[in-house]
Amino acid sequence: MAELLLFHHAQGQTPGFLAFADDLRGAGHTVHTPDLYHGRTFDTLDAGIAHARELGFGALLDAGVRAADDLPEALVYAGFSLGVMPAQQLAQTRPGARGALLLHACVPAAEFGAWPEGVPAQIHAMDGDPFFVEDGDIDAARALVASTPDAELFLYPGTQHLFADRSLPSYDPGAAELLTRRVLGFLQSR
Repeated sequence: MAELLLFHHAQGQTPGFLAFADDLRGAGHTVHTPDLYHGRTFDTLDAGIAHARELGFGALLDAGVRAADDLPEALVYAGFSLGVMPAQQLAQTRPGARGALLLHACVPAAEFGAWPEGVPAQIHAMDGDPFFVEDGDIDAARALVASTPDAELFLYPGTQHLFADRSLPSYDPGAAELLTRRVLGFLQSR
């Protein structure tokens, strides 16, 4: 079974985010969920993004990277949207990474150096999600997949951003179920 470090999205550790982590635990995986917002959650994505800006994206990234300090090296790093930033940086820069799960976002790999050889990745997003498509994440995801045979991009039909968080109006049960099935398959070999 895999051990994961899973980072929350801009709305914080919502009940749907925590339920996703519990689903992975229920499948036998160890899941660490550091709270970069210290208990705060937000009803809307805009409010969560405003809070992230107030805290500073660099400070959130640093806090996320520090969350791995007392954990073993052999981890899968995962993040929902905003949480992709520390997950991807750790997967690319911390020795021993077992994989990366980039949900609803992807940062250009060059932000953190080259993608490490032998570190598999899955990227999951909706093909019409304006955050993923218009902000360039889809281009970063396609470039990552083109640069390594160890990365896969899964695009789901729709326009929702946080479609895997069952506590949000953007939740898409069919897409979320398929994402979860694919994630669990990925984790089987980690």
